Amino acid sequence: MTGATGTNDPAARLTGLVRALRGHGIPIGPAETVDAAAVAGALGFADRERLREGLAAAVLRSSTQRTVFDPVFDLFFPLGVGRPEAAREQAAAPDVEELRARLAEALASGDRTALARLAGEAVDALGRYGSAPGSDGFSAHQALGRLQPETLLARVLAGLGRDSAGTGSAGAAFTDRLEADEVRRRIREFRARVGTEARRRVAELRGTERIAARAVAPTVDQLDFLTAGREQLAELRRAVQPLARKLATRLAARRRRAARGQLDLRRTLRRSLSTGGVPLRPAYRQRRPGKPDLVLLCDVSGSVAGFSDFTVLLVRAISEQFGRVRVFAFVNRTAEVTHLLTGPSAAPAGAARRILTEAKVAGYHGSSDYGAALRQFADEHLTAVGPRTAVLVLGDARTNGFDPDTDALRRIAAAARRVHWLNPEPPSQWGSGDSAALAYAQVVPMHPCRNARRLTALASRLLPV
Repeated sequence: MTGATGTNDPAARLTGLVRALRGHGIPIGPAETVDAAAVAGALGFADRERLREGLAAAVLRSSTQRTVFDPVFDLFFPLGVGRPEAAREQAAAPDVEELRARLAEALASGDRTALARLAGEAVDALGRYGSAPGSDGFSAHQALGRLQPETLLARVLAGLGRDSAGTGSAGAAFTDRLEADEVRRRIREFRARVGTEARRRVAELRGTERIAARAVAPTVDQLDFLTAGREQLAELRRAVQPLARKLATRLAARRRRAARGQLDLRRTLRRSLSTGGVPLRPAYRQRRPGKPDLVLLCDVSGSVAGFSDFTVLLVRAISEQFGRVRVFAFVNRTAEVTHLLTGPSAAPAGAARRILTEAKVAGYHGSSDYGAALRQFADEHLTAVGPRTAVLVLGDARTNGFDPDTDALRRIAAAARRVHWLNPEPPSQWGSGDSAALAYAQVVPMHPCRNARRLTALASRLLPV
């Protein structure tokens, strides 16, 4: 491993790695940094994979952070520098069909060394773009688009004597499916190698720290609710339980602190008379026991469904912290959906689909109408809100040109103990176009909430205990 980061100093590489990981929101303190240096000193740099695992064990606190750590590690401790050795040995750049043929052979044999070499050659031969300094670079998307490794599945299986459709006896069909799944896994691994190689080459042109900050995907708890894809939202749902446990711990700690009550100065001074005026036994105002109620009012239209879906799942997971949790959903009509989200048959993966298909949340059109939804809630469901109830409104406040009806929100706020609005859009977009966020923000506190980390922090701070 030499000079890809512009320096051969291992300490500079290590501190650069730590700085880049901190930039992605991974908390690494001085103690973890010292531990990482000790690990690097003990393991050495000869075995790159062993060093990777050792540093990961020293600085990471959860397995979800590996999705950021691995690509950043590849930038600061690259497998090689400059043009891949295999490409240097070629007299001329290989054409696409030649690379595809060699890739099919490597996928069939599962040769990881050959796949790594082919990833470097593919980026070098097919991923280069631009012709002027400052505008040139390497694109994994371009290289994979021309190479199309997924289309090699049938060829690879044919070479193995298998049929991708899985014909024949039940046992043979099962074996064929296992074989096909293994080849698909190797293709995914090859695509990841191409991405790593492209980032490494671009980092040599643009600077490692810059590429580590911009070209590495964030951890799952920092994924933007509004731009996350289907697979990313599924990953977010899997992250609900760990986040819920963390949030429940925080709320329980707040409850314990709150149970102690505030210092009762009058009773403390009275007690001090028996000890000569020294307040040895402080007295506290005890709080009345009981848990608050929580009502969620969620926009489940397509634009913000992922945000509302994840928030409902998170609150449902911490429902034991509240006396009662009721969930209402709306697009342009409001309906209670608590029964669809509780019970053993309420699988988290199908929550959004069940709400849209089984609850009357939309009328004659499918566009969001916050004014109509808030008005219907205030007219028909306001008995769900009392002086011990906290209300969370989830949505982007985009009314599609309909009346926002802020008076309905005022009626809800007047009945509740407190109301907070969580908006997945950044404040810079509030009030733009058909957004009524600024009007609603004058009635109840509105908070930007774009990812799970922010949501967990807000829930920990805003929810009553």
